[in-house]
Amino acid sequence: MGSLKLIFGLFTIVAVVYLTAELAPPFFANYQFEDVIKTEAQMGTYSNRSDDALRDEVYKKALELDVPIAKDQIKIRRVGSAYAGSVSIEAPYTVHLNLPGYPLDLNFNPSSSNKSVF
Repeated sequence: MGSLKLIFGLFTIVAVVYLTAELAPPFFANYQFEDVIKTEAQMGTYSNRSDDALRDEVYKKALELDVPIAKDQIKIRRVGSAYAGSVSIEAPYTVHLNLPGYPLDLNFNPSSSNKSVF
């Protein structure tokens, strides 16, 4: 009975370590990608950069972070003009994980909105 508990305990520890190793990188990349989107929304509010230039910068950072997103999935909405409006960026994407016996899709919806104070 004691060896069965030991085997079950070791299996549980290995399973937790494995799931952490599989699930942590997509969540960490999403955290970094949200930070990029927030920064670009702030910079886009106070600059004359076009929506395409903002989209290109967000997409470039997504590729660096290994975020599986297409350029056309990045939605940018601008209200008003530069220095006196707001910029919203949305970039929903899905990460597919093939866990043993349980395929899993993680849906992320990072977004940010920044409004000018002027």
